[in-house]
Amino acid sequence: MIILGIESSCDETATSVIEGVGDKVKVLSNIVSSQIEIHKKYGGVVPEIAAREHVLNILPVINEALEKAGIKIPPTPFVKGGFIDGIAVATGPGLVTSLLVGVESAKTLAYAWQIPSIAVNHIEGHIYANFIDREKIQFPALVLTVSGGHTNLVLMKSHGKLQIIGETVDDAAGEAFDKAAQLMKLGYPGGPVVSAWAEKYSNQKNLTPLTPLARGAVKLPRPMMNKPGFNFSFSGLKTALLYELQKDKNWKKRISEYCHEFQQAVVDVLIYKTIKAAEQYKVKTVMLSGGVSANKALRLQLEQAVKDKLNYVSFLMPELKYTTDNAAMIATAGYFKAQRKKFTPWQKLKVDSNLELK
Repeated sequence: MIILGIESSCDETATSVIEGVGDKVKVLSNIVSSQIEIHKKYGGVVPEIAAREHVLNILPVINEALEKAGIKIPPTPFVKGGFIDGIAVATGPGLVTSLLVGVESAKTLAYAWQIPSIAVNHIEGHIYANFIDREKIQFPALVLTVSGGHTNLVLMKSHGKLQIIGETVDDAAGEAFDKAAQLMKLGYPGGPVVSAWAEKYSNQKNLTPLTPLARGAVKLPRPMMNKPGFNFSFSGLKTALLYELQKDKNWKKRISEYCHEFQQAVVDVLIYKTIKAAEQYKVKTVMLSGGVSANKALRLQLEQAVKDKLNYVSFLMPELKYTTDNAAMIATAGYFKAQRKKFTPWQKLKVDSNLELK
């Protein structure tokens, strides 16, 4: 089965073509046009600018993905299928104006080519990044999804059976990284730059990502670490960082230490809650997903924690190229929905900026 995926929920215009056979998914093409450089000067994504860039990029990106996958575009419109089995598109959550570009493009192509369309939740897409180039995954699985707009723990009982058991009550982890970077005047996006400065501190102290406990003078809280349940909160951590910076007249000389402590505080909470939930729900697999899953410290420490604390539990995380927003994950999620005949007629494809995971 060949699926074309389209992703435009924020500031990446992305398309991908995947081929699925049974439980195996192979990526034939994965094209991403990023707007990071455009939004850097604003310190964050400007929705109106993002939408305009999507309009400019969407057709060239679709054409490039099809060409790279070796799929010939019909010479005339309204040619019934035969070259693609379905179009999967992210319908939410995300920025309304950005999502509209991808969804309207998918509707047009599904109508013109007379092929099925598949609505995909953006977060579900991140989860399914773990299914690319993998053999059958054992259920039940616990998925920690960490991105700029979302931080949650999802219990995956099987394909199509997803249950959120924990989520952030305020800022997402990625958003917290952005705000921390803003407080320290490090630029945007915050995750990669905070991580880079944290690594400088580790190198200075001869630490590795697996020996993070050697804390310096800077000490930040681990929010909601010991509270019941599996929800997260990171706004207080940002505020604690602000107060520490205000008290320290020489903080600019200790940026690497502040970044290291801030990053480790986030990682500690994420890992603790994940391990606790995995034990309670007796899962067979733990998965990591989302843009913040590219964080080196989180990847290594969570993998080690699963190995040390959870017997007979597998740990999976996507390749780095599938951690940030991309269309391969959307196409993969769409493929597994298509297997279950979960199609959405193009006339009923709708954008929902607050779409909930079901």
